Amino acid sequence: MNRKLILPLFLLVQLIGLRILSLFPETVERFYSNGFYPILSKISRITLGNISFSVGDVIYGIALFFLLKWFWKQRKTWKSEWKSNFLTLIGYVSIFYFLFNVLWALNYLRIPMYQKLNIEREYSQKDLLLFTKQLIVKTNALHSQLAKNDSVKIVIPYTQEQIFEKAQNGYDELAKIYPYLTYRDHSVKPSLISLPLTYMGFGGYLNPFTNEAQVNDRVPKHNFVVTTAHEMSHQIGIGSESEANFVGFMATIYNDDLYFNYCGYSYALRYCLGNMENFQEGSTKELISEIHPGILKDFEETQQFWDSHQTFIDVVFHSFYDKFLKINQQKDGLESYSKFVDLMVNYYKTKKL
Repeated sequence: MNRKLILPLFLLVQLIGLRILSLFPETVERFYSNGFYPILSKISRITLGNISFSVGDVIYGIALFFLLKWFWKQRKTWKSEWKSNFLTLIGYVSIFYFLFNVLWALNYLRIPMYQKLNIEREYSQKDLLLFTKQLIVKTNALHSQLAKNDSVKIVIPYTQEQIFEKAQNGYDELAKIYPYLTYRDHSVKPSLISLPLTYMGFGGYLNPFTNEAQVNDRVPKHNFVVTTAHEMSHQIGIGSESEANFVGFMATIYNDDLYFNYCGYSYALRYCLGNMENFQEGSTKELISEIHPGILKDFEETQQFWDSHQTFIDVVFHSFYDKFLKINQQKDGLESYSKFVDLMVNYYKTKKL
């Protein structure tokens, strides 16, 4: 057999194996998510957590350099030796995909959170309306505690490093109720590639190879808080984006800091208003009139930030990431980010905010 066929065939084996493994979430939960992964991630975070810069970003930079160097080297032979070059490229993809899954991504296949919480998956427009009204009351109350008047925008008084440190408290409190959400061995950092991330439309990401949580340091502070909590949830093995949004939200509202609480509730409120519009266009008009103008200014700041950086790059990467999520067992793609509303609404049907 041609040696160059081994890695491409291994990629095919991986894809088939993952499809089969997805049928056994209990096995993944027991042996990977609660067995191998916690040990591996602990080692990664202890080893790299105290390094001030993002090691993962540096590794990506080096990998990109060598990949471009390889393409440049093969430029003259690409047409004449395209089969060989193509197999080599697929071989690189095969190795990358193997490490990606073993080091983190098998968490995509674990038991869904709605099953762990014993809650429903779907909700009605009435359910969402009632929950959104609760969020408005709660967010307005927090805004009143933090601002001089209803029209003032909330300014987060913490540095990025302080936000990283304070985010731990929310997970400590959350773990008292759900031990499987325990977070230890901090490794959260501002990304060295925050500018490219901004134009790609991402607030942060988890590096699956180093288990570092990378946060875009250019986003507005209230977004920075919830993104930090979101990426930390990925570090403890929450693969699904909807579940990571939900756990990140819970970690902010369980925090003992009012600013974190405000960021979490206002973030959830923004998503709920969006989902209300999806149910019925114009249905949020009366609800928005009940929200403090200062909160709406926060919403506007977020929208203006992303709108001001929107280019064709954003469209390309979002399209790519949408397909990437669908390949990795998240059938809703980028829409899975807003699916955390499902978890919130059903979780709080029997609880008070």
